[in-house]
Amino acid sequence: MNLPTHARVVIVGGGIAGCSTAYHLAKMGCTDVLLLEQGQLTSGTTWHAAGLVGQMRPNRNMTRMSRYGIELYATLEQETGLATGWKQCGSVNVARTPERMKVLRRQLALARSFGVECEEISPRQAGELYPVMRTDDLQGAIWLPGDGKANPADLCMSLAKGARNRGVKIVEKVEVTGVVIENGRAVGVRTAQGEVRCEVVVNCGGQWARQFGALAGVNVPLYPAEHFYIVTDRIEGVHPMLPVMRDPDGFIYYKEEVGGLLMGGFEPQAKPWKVDPIPSTFQFQLLDEDWDQFEILMTNAIHRTPCLETAKVKMLLNGPESFTPDGNFILGEAPELSGYFVCAGFNSAGIANSGGAGRLMAEWILGGEPSTDLWDVDIRRFGPFTGNRKALAERTGETLGLHYAMRWPRQELQTARPLRTSPLYDLLAAKGAEFGSKNGWERANYFRPAGVDKPADTLGTPGWLPWMREEQRATRETVALYDQTSFSKLLLQGRDSLAVLQRLCANEMDVPVGRMVYTPMLNERGGIESDLTVMRQAADRFLIVTGSAQAARDADWMRRHIGEDQFAVLTDVSAMYSVLSVMGPRARELLSRVSPDDLSPDALKFSWTKEIDLGHARVRAARMSYVGGPGFELYVPVEMARHVYLALSAAGTDLGLRDAGYYALDALRIEQGRRAWGAELGPDESPWEAGLGFSVKLDKAAPFLGREALLAARGKPLRKKLVTLVVQGDAWPWGGETILHEGQPVGEITSAGFSPLAGACVALGYVREALANAPHAGTQASIDLWGEVVPVRLYDQWPPKA
Repeated sequence: MNLPTHARVVIVGGGIAGCSTAYHLAKMGCTDVLLLEQGQLTSGTTWHAAGLVGQMRPNRNMTRMSRYGIELYATLEQETGLATGWKQCGSVNVARTPERMKVLRRQLALARSFGVECEEISPRQAGELYPVMRTDDLQGAIWLPGDGKANPADLCMSLAKGARNRGVKIVEKVEVTGVVIENGRAVGVRTAQGEVRCEVVVNCGGQWARQFGALAGVNVPLYPAEHFYIVTDRIEGVHPMLPVMRDPDGFIYYKEEVGGLLMGGFEPQAKPWKVDPIPSTFQFQLLDEDWDQFEILMTNAIHRTPCLETAKVKMLLNGPESFTPDGNFILGEAPELSGYFVCAGFNSAGIANSGGAGRLMAEWILGGEPSTDLWDVDIRRFGPFTGNRKALAERTGETLGLHYAMRWPRQELQTARPLRTSPLYDLLAAKGAEFGSKNGWERANYFRPAGVDKPADTLGTPGWLPWMREEQRATRETVALYDQTSFSKLLLQGRDSLAVLQRLCANEMDVPVGRMVYTPMLNERGGIESDLTVMRQAADRFLIVTGSAQAARDADWMRRHIGEDQFAVLTDVSAMYSVLSVMGPRARELLSRVSPDDLSPDALKFSWTKEIDLGHARVRAARMSYVGGPGFELYVPVEMARHVYLALSAAGTDLGLRDAGYYALDALRIEQGRRAWGAELGPDESPWEAGLGFSVKLDKAAPFLGREALLAARGKPLRKKLVTLVVQGDAWPWGGETILHEGQPVGEITSAGFSPLAGACVALGYVREALANAPHAGTQASIDLWGEVVPVRLYDQWPPKA
């Protein structure tokens, strides 16, 4: 086929992600699509994928995506006439330890909440479903009858045929060597056969996606690892409808393959494939066998399925598979380049998830934004620093193994750390700070007493609770100091900066200089794209403070909405300022010892800021408190942060000043009902549902994005509503648990933490359907906590007003 000179959309990469994106674009009416593959379709990673297809993902939207893929795979052969190898054989997931069984029960509760058929079964029942499995050491299992398997190459070819049948052009053996960029937008691709102009470029390059993205200045942080499985000869008792079986405690999975077993897994310490760049000629190729690397998987598999001890192994397949720094996919429009989309980084789950991901990509490309909350997989969650190849190689060695490793609540990744550090990092470390990482920033989670080891991970009440409670006590009774330098800080300045903010923000932004405004930014659907605190520093200058993880996302959203005729410049100044939060009833007394300025409520009202002297430094003091109660945030030039911290520490010794970390801060903001974006807030939640009506000014002079959707929804029944849950007893939820009412799932917890006021854990979460439109002042309900039913009470307003 001759290469056309123009197409509306050019897709680069002919694996299953590229073919699915092409298929869904055409299915949605966009048929002017050209797919270019440097070799032949499936020749990269798709052809040697294992082909397991499961429904469950960690959240509702991702599960919906996976379930759609299964529906598609079940009907595709009928549509295209090409077999996909799809078999709904179900899957059995087994647990060796009590802790793993609790995790499976949590998955079971979420499955029911998400509408996925799932049931707990005994070891004996698991053995009946999977006769070649040893079961005497199992705690139990779960059975998902809707799961299955497919033949990856056949499935990809069927999607390609479905795309071709609708008019998509697919051209093989064409290597794309560059992207044509004009005025900050991708407008074409370069190949040895000529240039193709387009409106949209889609990078579906699989393991090549990072190096192809780099050609256009786009960061796609993924890295290949050597990934293994064996295929055996025929084994008695193995039949075509034998379920998929996963034994995560052994790091292994199985599926039937031509009467034998295909067994692979995710070894705890993976082996990155350090080839850079990956040659474009690496097609239908495998890597050398490495039985030493595979040994832990083989040993565990012989234990779980003793038939492998005598079965003939036909091959040990070692094929590279790409992984991302957090184990989630990479989807969406690149923040560096308009019109350039990425669909890659499937972390060995591309066959199961490309069907749904292709549809989401088509919706995003054609609709201008995703139709649902995809933050977990959004490319904008990654900052530019994540493209470092040394860090990616180290992290890939860790994230591959985490697929099946026991994941403890709040477990932190260990590799490629520390990276982004506050000026106070070493001082806090010397005081016993136990750090976590957020968007590369090292942040103190809590402080250990001297000489005490870090407590062991647990599913129950954590060992750090007593230390955190002391930090909470200081915050509520004396004064605590939080290092919140990791806040993202964006500076918007220029003649039209106010007009830009008035259009983007739902609250009134035309306020006096020195005033702070809390506001959501909404999408056209009325969903919350972000929530911000904005400080007006001058008539044409605003400092915007947002979440640590959101710098790239929020900056991208704002830049895309600055009109071509508007003069406004947005700059990420996150690294220029530290933020020290002084919280508690003695906060003003502490500041008065180091600053001559008047910080009384009359001189500095709530939600106002002003420049003050502090020690030998000049800082901006903001009177506000994310944890509730009195407090100040200090915005300090980075080079002065150490001086300011030491001045505060020295002055606060006799006031009960205590360093405090993010665990205390998070729990106290939950107690006070403060929402967090990415937990309570996101593109699928409206201010009405999230209880943020106070931050919306429908009648402000300037119309804002999402206003029409809010007006249309005002006064109508809610789809869901945010409530506070107070746990009855000493149970310890972590977030993500299913909420039950009269035994039926009605929602999920978004955040949870210990409340000093309640003397128990409190949580925030959404309830759906009838409960979303009922008042709650102590409604009796429950949560499913690791398979146990725990009573809770629901409140619309908590703490209750006196």
